[in-house]
Amino acid sequence: MTPMPSTATQSTRARTPAWRTRVQAASRIGAALFGGYFLAHGATAFLTLVLPMGKVDRVVFASLLSFAVWCAAAIHAFGARSAWRAWGWPVLVGAALLGLALAFPEQAARP
Repeated sequence: MTPMPSTATQSTRARTPAWRTRVQAASRIGAALFGGYFLAHGATAFLTLVLPMGKVDRVVFASLLSFAVWCAAAIHAFGARSAWRAWGWPVLVGAALLGLALAFPEQAARP
């Protein structure tokens, strides 16, 4: 037999305000849209530097791959345990990739 949850647990869940649920959903949507875009931008800038192709091919390949990165970030935003984690990873990883890309601008100028 499975134990029944206590009434304290049930009443705590029932007391979650509707506005809080809406704010969390809106935050996850924002993380999927804006945090995912930032991560895709950072990944595109970084991949443009490190891919071993011609300049035009690097840019096109990195730009096409950025759509997959954005989709992965959106899936993460809705699968994360909290809204803070939904924002945290895409923004941190995007900032790291973009920082690396901005640290070596001479690599982007190579043919």
